[in-house]
Amino acid sequence: MPGPFFDYAGFAAGLNDPLHAAPQDVVAGPDKAVTLRYNVYRNNVTVSLIDALAAIYPAVQRITGVEFFRAMARFHIRATPPASPLLFEYGRDFPAFIESYEYARPMPWLADTARIERAWLDAYHAADATPLAADAFASIEATQLAQIRFVPHPATRIVRSRYPAVAIFAMNRTAQPDAVLRSSDAEDALITRPDHDVTVSRLPAGGATFIQALLEGEPLGSAVAAAFAEAEAFDLAANLAGMISAGAFTALHSGE
Repeated sequence: MPGPFFDYAGFAAGLNDPLHAAPQDVVAGPDKAVTLRYNVYRNNVTVSLIDALAAIYPAVQRITGVEFFRAMARFHIRATPPASPLLFEYGRDFPAFIESYEYARPMPWLADTARIERAWLDAYHAADATPLAADAFASIEATQLAQIRFVPHPATRIVRSRYPAVAIFAMNRTAQPDAVLRSSDAEDALITRPDHDVTVSRLPAGGATFIQALLEGEPLGSAVAAAFAEAEAFDLAANLAGMISAGAFTALHSGE
């Protein structure tokens, strides 16, 4: 075992840098080259992190192909080492990295697809909660509706995209390799987990602005106004029904 004065920070610093020399206080048994053994350990760490990213972003890997994905992931790992011992927490910066990765520029929708995958995983690990019942509005006076605020379900996430990222995500998370993308329209995603399964839904016009406002604690009246300001075709009844059906919220409360 390492001694009490072993430089753990120095040992870890070289694990993401192939040009970093083995730390001076690392030793190996007789006839065993320190540099060789350190390189083996470094490679094992890198491979484990690449595998973790592949598990978190399977649709991205399917789109790019394994070889492209693993090369891209390796560059990300060198730039962004883990900050948590929990592997599922790793890779939160990966979508932003993809956005800036030179060789991914011909796929401008790839980063948003990755954002949906990250949101999917976060929803999967979110705390359980009972979704808002469909009849929750029955006891609320009509004059009070505009002041109602919604309590978000811990799993609820919104991802907005200028590209058909929801369709691309769905095509590449299911066993439908022959599916054809028939739209280039922008798509916003609602990610929820009302029961045991995570669901990803495409939001209608104004829906993302509407739900995001509610997630941020805005009253219903303000959220509706924001949605109509963005999309004149915003359908309040359909959006309310959709978000309740998806389990995006858990409770209502009135007043300030």
